[in-house]
Amino acid sequence: MISAISPVGKLYYRVQQEAFNSLAIIGFLIHLLRVIRGPVLVIWDGAMIHRSKEIKAFLADGAAKRLQLERLPGYAPDLNPDEGIWAYLKYVELRNFCARDLDHLGGALDEAIKRVRRRPRIVKGCFAGAGMV
Repeated sequence: MISAISPVGKLYYRVQQEAFNSLAIIGFLIHLLRVIRGPVLVIWDGAMIHRSKEIKAFLADGAAKRLQLERLPGYAPDLNPDEGIWAYLKYVELRNFCARDLDHLGGALDEAIKRVRRRPRIVKGCFAGAGMV
């Protein structure tokens, strides 16, 4: 799963069965550019996949006109507001949930995300928790 949140309380995500590679991340970034008007600032961790040659080529091919990528320092989950969403989903929405299989987990995750999307104050609170408000 990959996700992104906005300071106004929006939550965007994509789920897939296989691990995310550079092309899947580029697909998610393209999705963000389609659904968000104007410039898009993505603040993410320093994972190697975020610095791949494919991501750099994607930016060089024109995405950088609207998309700005900023990397968080080293290991700093406390500075990443999206980590707050993951924690909320894991420890509040899906606490005590035991999935039978990946499909069951995916369905429960979709429902949990729908509940969070109806409460944008939770997403906004993740920005406050990361000291970004």
